[in-house]
Amino acid sequence: MNITQIEQKLKGMLLEKRYKHSVAVMETAVEMALFYGADVEKARIAGLLHDCAKNYSPEEMIALCDEYSIELDDVTKKQHGLIHAFLGAEIAKREFGIDDDEIYDAIYFHTVGKPNMSTLTKIIYIADGIEPLRNYDGVEHLREVAYQDLDKAIIYQMDITIKSVLKKGTLLHPGTVATRNYYISR
Repeated sequence: MNITQIEQKLKGMLLEKRYKHSVAVMETAVEMALFYGADVEKARIAGLLHDCAKNYSPEEMIALCDEYSIELDDVTKKQHGLIHAFLGAEIAKREFGIDDDEIYDAIYFHTVGKPNMSTLTKIIYIADGIEPLRNYDGVEHLREVAYQDLDKAIIYQMDITIKSVLKKGTLLHPGTVATRNYYISR
């Protein structure tokens, strides 16, 4: 599938607001890939498809995870909003024909992160948080840091995420804690 075909198929899968976000993440990821010397085409595809599973219902996501043998940890089973990343990587592969481990990884870890992320995975994680349609406390500073030091941007975005989760009183994914600890200790 070429990028135009991916865009058309994705447009039919997502609500308009989510599709616009996905395009904005794609555009931001491309800018960041150019800035950091990462693969621009991989950034384009991963950015566009990062939320491809976002508009499935929790029941549909769980059923698809079962069908695709995606194991969900206890936190993810209770925090359905996290499932889309893990499932999305598999949907990118199965429904969009994306057979690239680096793109898979970037989609899979775009919500909770992981220690020792590739540059592409970092870019998708950050681009999701700084795309121009995003508006929250700290986003302007994050946009600046994103073009100074990717690792510092990861930590800053993790801090924003953790504060948000604590404020909501919901479960914090252990992957987020492990990722933050990894980048803080470096």
